[in-house]
Amino acid sequence: MIKPHTYTSQVQPNELVERYGPLVQRIAHHLMARLPASVMVEDLIQAGLIGLLEASRNFDVSKGASFETFAGIRIRGAMLDDMRRGDWVPRSVHKNSRSIAQAIDHVEKTLGRDAKDNEIAQYLEVSVDEYHAMLKDVNCGKLMGMDDLGVSEDAISTAESVQENAPFSGVSDDRFQRDLAACIKTLPEREAIVLSLYYDEELNLREIGEVLSVSESRVSQLHSQAIHRLKGRMTDWQT
Repeated sequence: MIKPHTYTSQVQPNELVERYGPLVQRIAHHLMARLPASVMVEDLIQAGLIGLLEASRNFDVSKGASFETFAGIRIRGAMLDDMRRGDWVPRSVHKNSRSIAQAIDHVEKTLGRDAKDNEIAQYLEVSVDEYHAMLKDVNCGKLMGMDDLGVSEDAISTAESVQENAPFSGVSDDRFQRDLAACIKTLPEREAIVLSLYYDEELNLREIGEVLSVSESRVSQLHSQAIHRLKGRMTDWQT
């Protein structure tokens, strides 16, 4: 845990890196749990350090957020931007992601309850094993997260994150957070637990698997399916 302190604009880059380097590394290793083996953690850390330096230049203490919270958002964003610029995601992954979300939405509207794995697989006309493989590909081939619901990550971060000054933006973000929280409560229990442990407690997939007594690959499936389920239930927020 990083020792709390008062951030000032006079902090030099080398002191900044020394003080917040552990935060950059923690975020990088957290993301690595959902990325292919070909991705190097060193590349994520390098991108994260750039995000840290940018955060130090743009931080405004009058906004009310702590520097650590502000920097954490910018560090993760820099890592995600760097990965997306790489354009390494096959078109089939994007197609499968859309198909899964549509299948879950259709099955749930038809049955009036949570869609089960075998029902989703049946709608997609694949076996359950093939469906699970699709979830794995989507979760590893794409940086699947809350921001894939169609809004920026800043809109769903905690209340102390930095917000725009525009009044409507604050109202809109507050409504989204309430709708998202309510929607998460409707998820199957295990999927809701996975999201809570991953995003709130910041456990990696292996650690979540130990908590739930399931394999790491099963946690990956549950995480991906939960995000796709939320996408289907929050279409009004998607642009």
